[in-house]
Amino acid sequence: MSITTKFTETFGVEHPIAQGGMQWVGRAELVAAVANAGALGFITALTQPTPADLANEIARTRDLTDKPFGVNLTILPSINPPPYDEYRRVIVDSGIKIVETAGSNPAPHLPMFHDNGIKVLHKCTSVRHGVKAQSLGVDGISIDGFECAGHPGEDDVPGLVLIPAAADKIEIPMIASGGFADSRGLVAALALGADGINMGSRFMCTVESCIHQNVKEAIVAGD
Repeated sequence: MSITTKFTETFGVEHPIAQGGMQWVGRAELVAAVANAGALGFITALTQPTPADLANEIARTRDLTDKPFGVNLTILPSINPPPYDEYRRVIVDSGIKIVETAGSNPAPHLPMFHDNGIKVLHKCTSVRHGVKAQSLGVDGISIDGFECAGHPGEDDVPGLVLIPAAADKIEIPMIASGGFADSRGLVAALALGADGINMGSRFMCTVESCIHQNVKEAIVAGD
């Protein structure tokens, strides 16, 4: 049984669940497994040392699934930034149609993606950033509560407060991140006004995840 929301309709997946980009973890095996299960998986672009390596990882993923999947492009400010132009070009040339951006203002990246029919899901940690991203024309928002294990921002606002506050302001598809691990969390997020959930740590414990088995067992033991 699937649940139809603005998120599933916009991004062409069966279930309102995303596997967010995770450094070192967002590789072909995991992304393809998520896609084959009907959710939205993301290859982590900067896990790949070079744009050419990203192209190879996209090709590997396509060998494992014919379902939609995307690429996460983290755009944190940096003194010596990676070659974003080259990573963007690989994403476009590889025919990817969904990109998750995170870390900074996505505006410099939107024209190239949108000109090539790519939908952009932007990760935010506050309502004001979500509203700004919406005004820039992104196609969806991933709103991160302070429970998020990735980059939770500096406002220290948990999802129970942040999700409904964002839902009051965001009109485009919005998924919620931070502390979600099962169907109860999905139902709660939908009740709070989200159109789905983004999970990271939960997917780290899967067979397809490349992290060490001892780490997986430690995560599960701490559940």
